[in-house]
Amino acid sequence: MLFWEEESLNDREKIFEFLYDFNPAVAEKTDDIIEAKVEMLLEHPLMGVQRYGIRGRLLVIPDISMIVSYWVEGSTIRVMRVLHQKQKFPSE
Repeated sequence: MLFWEEESLNDREKIFEFLYDFNPAVAEKTDDIIEAKVEMLLEHPLMGVQRYGIRGRLLVIPDISMIVSYWVEGSTIRVMRVLHQKQKFPSE
């Protein structure tokens, strides 16, 4: 089961709105890529990397320079944040 935390949905919305102002097609494509890559975690939950000082795992999406923070809890994937690689990642 895939569960998007409210903060991760807010992140996606902000990314979409920012890109939409410049190019609506790119905004749609970027959101589709994020969703597709995160859905891959259902079959490969450990595909993200672990980083010292950051809880959970990080899925790097180099195609669009995004990082997805997530936790694996049994068969549930909890998506915590979606951030651009240049953003400062919160420690908690």
